Amino acid sequence: MADKSQQWKENKPGKIFVDQSCIACDACVLTAPKNFSMHEEDGHAFVSKQPDSPEEEALCKEAMEGCPVEAIGNDGDQ
Repeated sequence: MADKSQQWKENKPGKIFVDQSCIACDACVLTAPKNFSMHEEDGHAFVSKQPDSPEEEALCKEAMEGCPVEAIGNDGDQ
């Protein structure tokens, strides 16, 4: 389960976040490319854009469920 206190500083503010347990597998970026990006220098994913449509919400949920190390969290806050 993702830990909000361990989230990457690159995450855009909002309810979806990626924490420091990310192993840079790229699965979230492939699933929701409008919302997740890879940090080129540090080699980890982060939320580059919070979802703002039902389609993006669904893709972010799919990315969260598909994360092999559960590094993506949803704290429900906006």
